[in-house]
Amino acid sequence: MPSVTQKIIDEHLVERTDGELALRIDQTLTQDATGTLVMLELESMDIEQVQTELSVQYVDHNLLQEDFKNPDDHIFLKSACDRYGVWYSRPGNGVSHPLHMEYFGVPGKTLLGSDSHTPAAGAIGMLAIGSGGIDVALAMAGEPYYLKKPLVWGVELHGVLPEWVSAKDIILEMLRRHGVKAAKNCIFEYFGPGLECLSAMDRHVIANMGTELGATSTVFPSDNEVKRFFHSRGRKAEWKELLPDADATYDKQESIDLSGLEPLIALPSSPENVVPVRDVAGEKIYQSYIGSSANPGYRDFAVAAKIVNEQEIHPDVSFDINPTSRSLLQNLIRDSHLQTLVKAGARIHQAGCNGCIGMGQAPATEKISLRTVPRNFPGRSGTKEDKVYLVSPETATASAITGLITDPRTLDIPYPNIQEPELPVVNRDMFVPPPNEEDVRRELRKGPNIASLPEFDELPNELEVSLLIRVGNNISTDEIMPAGTRILPLRSNIPKISEHCFQDVDSDYARRAAKQRAGKKPFHAIVAGENYGQGSSREHAALAPRYLGLRVVLAKSIARIHRRNLINFGILPLIFSDPEEYKRLNCEERLMLTGLHSSLIEGTPLEVTILPSKRGVLVVHDLSSRQIKILKAGSVTEWKKKKKS
Repeated sequence: MPSVTQKIIDEHLVERTDGELALRIDQTLTQDATGTLVMLELESMDIEQVQTELSVQYVDHNLLQEDFKNPDDHIFLKSACDRYGVWYSRPGNGVSHPLHMEYFGVPGKTLLGSDSHTPAAGAIGMLAIGSGGIDVALAMAGEPYYLKKPLVWGVELHGVLPEWVSAKDIILEMLRRHGVKAAKNCIFEYFGPGLECLSAMDRHVIANMGTELGATSTVFPSDNEVKRFFHSRGRKAEWKELLPDADATYDKQESIDLSGLEPLIALPSSPENVVPVRDVAGEKIYQSYIGSSANPGYRDFAVAAKIVNEQEIHPDVSFDINPTSRSLLQNLIRDSHLQTLVKAGARIHQAGCNGCIGMGQAPATEKISLRTVPRNFPGRSGTKEDKVYLVSPETATASAITGLITDPRTLDIPYPNIQEPELPVVNRDMFVPPPNEEDVRRELRKGPNIASLPEFDELPNELEVSLLIRVGNNISTDEIMPAGTRILPLRSNIPKISEHCFQDVDSDYARRAAKQRAGKKPFHAIVAGENYGQGSSREHAALAPRYLGLRVVLAKSIARIHRRNLINFGILPLIFSDPEEYKRLNCEERLMLTGLHSSLIEGTPLEVTILPSKRGVLVVHDLSSRQIKILKAGSVTEWKKKKKS
């Protein structure tokens, strides 16, 4: 019998194609680090107006206004919302994921977002999926979303969380068990009696970080707790019950005894490096950071306030508080929690993503930063030689007091049980609704940093490429296309942002690629290990290298979202038949691929010839017929134009 996930899929299934499901998308979410490209893609496809039930553009990543670039893009995004009929969340309103869940999410609906943590909305019974911006643009244009049929991975929760253990420790336990790539093409669905001790925002923590496991999405049932959440936000009429059948079956299944969990911590520099806090207790820290889409709820900040009440933060520690929304900030002020935090020595920042994406609050070199953020990839914090540890709010706060990594259970204070407010402050004032339909077509307002999307040529049947760079396992999109205060403001200018590709991995890559692109043999390839392109959904990590001439990626395996982005921009994703071949390829060699079109269509293995040795390397792909058409067209935008004509 069906699970919650299967019920939503069945209700939204448009068609089954060769190896793919096509789903109708009800809602879309874009944020400013990726949304600028989405709006430029809508322009490129000559879209009149969005076709979804609801689309929302958030400004939460690029809030720092060091020069004209970010504010110019905010103006551009607002003009695009007016033109295409999209809701606009103003700068300072807060982080997209908790805001969308509170104000727009609906149980049983589908949500596609140009942010990898979009699955956070699964906390209220949605099927929410993160993807590249071009996929979101297509959904906004009325196209279905195609995905490989996922396995539904059931996780039964039972027992009750002990004191000093919270939702962050549940998802860290999952990462401890399975690592960052075990759940590729899987959707987690949580069920069982243990759900009774988890609020909707607790579930948000788990659904948000399911992305770090490599999952397509995470889904919770819409039960009495979700009903309470909707009622408290004045959205009673929009709630509906959505539960798995009593005899629901799952493709995979496991269980977690919540009562047996303890405080956990992910060591640098991967979310999968999880150990008990007690194993590393006593190490000196520089920073303790609370906030981000991974821990956005009222209790995550209120519990910190209760812990530091009548105490002071250690003088060597920067205790950074990043409220996740304007309304949350109002609730913390109303209930005196903000006053408590400020008195203890906390540094209060504006509502937004901020340090999570490397936009401020960067830690000192080689100093430990404890953070409640979702990921700790190398350099993501804004400091190249960073030491970011992922923890719960309880562990972050206890450590801020002592100045050392501290198991919060060792504090000599009672555990502060926090109750969610029955009547929280609800603030919709910073959402700007779409204009009336007759006013929708308005001029896009582009600042000097906004460049139109480049056009890309078709995939030839024969392709010679230079092997320009070889990278290892688990290379993240942060390492391919860094974020931070210098680079993120360039996200709407592909020629300019491409100059920073792989800058922390190989600082000369962009120069070599640009030089080759200007020559007679302009194309190149990348060779990678396992799980290439994990992390953020930012399509810049595919688009910028494509602009520099990247046409082929050969890897042991490729992360789900990044693989889609490669295909969408005409980059051929190929997998080694023999993973040992990865070690035998050198950057001095060239690769020759012939008979590409027939090999792709027939689905047969492809032999890549290594020049000058003429040695053959066998690679495979599992592309659908739709994806092959996109690759042959050169990009998904070119495919869409041909389909439209």
